[in-house]
Amino acid sequence: MIDKTIAGDQALRRVLDGQTIMVGGFGAPGTPFTLIELLLRQGTKNLTLVKNDANEPGMGISKLLEAGQVQTLIASHIGLNSTAVAMMNRREIEVLLYPQGILAEKIRAGGAGLLGFLTDIGVDTILRESRQVVNLDGREAILEKALRADVTLIHAAVADRAGNLVFAKSARNFCPLMATAAATVIVEAEKVVETGTLDPDRIHLPGAFVDHILALDELTPDYGVLPHHAL
Repeated sequence: MIDKTIAGDQALRRVLDGQTIMVGGFGAPGTPFTLIELLLRQGTKNLTLVKNDANEPGMGISKLLEAGQVQTLIASHIGLNSTAVAMMNRREIEVLLYPQGILAEKIRAGGAGLLGFLTDIGVDTILRESRQVVNLDGREAILEKALRADVTLIHAAVADRAGNLVFAKSARNFCPLMATAAATVIVEAEKVVETGTLDPDRIHLPGAFVDHILALDELTPDYGVLPHHAL
């Protein structure tokens, strides 16, 4: 029987200096705080992080930014994190911001094996100066390149040992997309059940996309707004 569970001290050995890491979450829901803490302790550096947001100062990926482990942040917004904004303004980190829908589609395209996609969003703005502009049937469009990562880190409410996942409500957010767009996917799960326990019709992400599962012993206060392993 397949068993993808892994011990905490082994969970992030696949994460290396200089890699691109996707991190699930929209604010707190779906953010893998425990895996982030392990990555912080591991000291892996020169990372490119892809996340919808930068969390808030002193929590989530902000800890990695503050520790100097991040070189580039690719996100949709960072306005709730004054520390990240200040670091960007001081040019201590590179920040690439995309509209949320564009960011999601770049990740989806990466997971689908596409090189990119065309959009007219931003074509009449200064964004065209830093993008390739394509003329298609008389209309101009910006070429947005797909995003892929070396490793994706996500939080799930429930996992079975084969890696099939269930997310709780809005904690699903970017997690399934990011899981399709990385070479290695590491999941932290509030609850791990035996394979075959989950209703196949309620599985949000098939185990084929998951490589490793870390079972959480407890939830820290950072998880405060998350609903717990609801099935």
